[in-house]
Amino acid sequence: MNKSVHSDGAGCSEEELPQGDVRDFDNFVNAVIDEKAFDGLVAFIERARHAPEAEIIAGGGYDKSEGYFIGPTVIRTDDPHFIALKEELFGPVLTVSVYNDDAFDGMLELWDGTSPYALTGAIFARDRSAVQQACRRLRYGAGNFYINDKPTGAVAGQQPFGGSRRSGTNDKAGSALNLLRWISPRTIKENLLPLTHEAYGSCGDPLAFPRQ
Repeated sequence: MNKSVHSDGAGCSEEELPQGDVRDFDNFVNAVIDEKAFDGLVAFIERARHAPEAEIIAGGGYDKSEGYFIGPTVIRTDDPHFIALKEELFGPVLTVSVYNDDAFDGMLELWDGTSPYALTGAIFARDRSAVQQACRRLRYGAGNFYINDKPTGAVAGQQPFGGSRRSGTNDKAGSALNLLRWISPRTIKENLLPLTHEAYGSCGDPLAFPRQ
C-alpha cells in the first residue's frame, strides 16, 4: 500500500519519497506511531505555517485517513529560539536556521544550552578546525556525537547510547558500562605483614614496618 500525502511546499516529489506500508521496501517513509504523535507533529507544522518568523520550504502535508502519515517537512526560521528547534519532534520534520560564518562560536554556545536533553547530536562540516571546535564545545551536549553522518541508528552492543542531563547517563544498554548498574563493586584488602607500631615510616621509625 502506497500513501499519497498532499504537500503545498517545494522540494522532493512524492515519487522520490514514497510513503506507505513498511512491508513494501519501495516506501521511503512510514506512518508515525499513533494519533497522539500525529497530532503533535501537525501542531508544529501548522504553527510554522502561520508564524511570521518561520516558513515551510518543503513538504508540510499530512493525512490520517488511513494511517498516521506526515509528509517529510522542512521548516526554515530566522529565530534561533523558535520552538521547533528546541523540541524533540520524533517525526519527519526538520527545522533549519541559517547563520553567518562569523557567528559559529556563538551558535555553539546557543546549541549547547538549547535543550535539557543530551542524547544525540551531529555536525556536518568540511573545515576540520570547525569539527574539532564543535566536538570540544559540545562534549556535554551529546552522548552520541556524529561527524558527517546521520545522528540516528545507534547500534546496541556497539556503543553505550547514553548522554547526560535529562537523557540519563552513558551506561544504558549497549555497553559493558551498563553492567555497573547491576553489580555492587566490593574492595577487599588483606595485609599479610601487619604493622607492629603506630608510627609511620616517614617519621623515621624503622620499626613501623616489619622487615622482609
